[in-house]
Amino acid sequence: MAKQLGAKPRIGLLGTGPWAGHTHAPALAAHRGIEFSGVWGRRPEAAAGLAAASGTRAYEDLDALFEASDAVAFALPPDVQAPLAVRAAEAGCHVLLDKPVATTVAGAREVAGAVEAAGAASVVFCTLRFAGPTARWIEEQTAAGGWFLGEAHWLGSLYGAGSSSAYAASPWRREKGGLWDVGPHVLSVYLPVLGDVTEITAARGPADTHHLVLRHTSGASSTATLTLSAPPEAAEAALTLYGSGGRVELPRWDGAVGAFGAAVDALVEAARTGEPAACDARFGLRLTEILTRAEALAEARAKESAEERAQG
Repeated sequence: MAKQLGAKPRIGLLGTGPWAGHTHAPALAAHRGIEFSGVWGRRPEAAAGLAAASGTRAYEDLDALFEASDAVAFALPPDVQAPLAVRAAEAGCHVLLDKPVATTVAGAREVAGAVEAAGAASVVFCTLRFAGPTARWIEEQTAAGGWFLGEAHWLGSLYGAGSSSAYAASPWRREKGGLWDVGPHVLSVYLPVLGDVTEITAARGPADTHHLVLRHTSGASSTATLTLSAPPEAAEAALTLYGSGGRVELPRWDGAVGAFGAAVDALVEAARTGEPAACDARFGLRLTEILTRAEALAEARAKESAEERAQG
């Protein structure tokens, strides 16, 4: 059974990498409505350092952190996150997950099932759904309706020439690429505005680039080009909608710390009211289903093309 929240919910953090250090820990430490209950990491020395810098304590025993917390936030690779989120839910903790929830449908389904069985609240931190300017824009365009087409380019330069980003050392990003790292951001906008995905076409481009063409329940279609390997000079994150209301572009947004604070607020509200958050573990499962299908289609197309070339 999920824990009841007190006046000041206790929220712990799992993870000690750059994302945890730059976003999660600062947001939790600064949030006046919660108690930052502690940090656990796979490297105890990193957990101790992050906890000391954030004014909380480090835990080497994960179950002890669950016991000391009403909810936990995750800043871990997706397929490390998923089984630990199941454990957290089974311990009664509400969960604030990172995207993607998992890179397998089975893993994401286990998380969603455990959360539901425990009666726990869940939120998946898709940044655009919680950053003020973009969250308001998504609500406005969803209410407006009448959209015919969506077009998105998320061209990250994490692996571009000269990149010195700390995130480039992430093994899961290196393996899964832009489809799984930035694809959830684009889908987190398209699904509420255009409706669920009903058809997918996918193809590979240079390096980790993927091109998607999607159909939605509203009847609209959308495209997305996703990569972490663009030249720095070409990097951009842009999404445009076309329809009876004209042409509108996703606005710029500030850093992720404020957005993460809003995600904390959404989790607390869901836990207190019992009303599921719009961007919850079930939504995270749907993102994984779509990305898994797109990946399989792109790989099949690439294999077919390679066989055709080999045959002359």
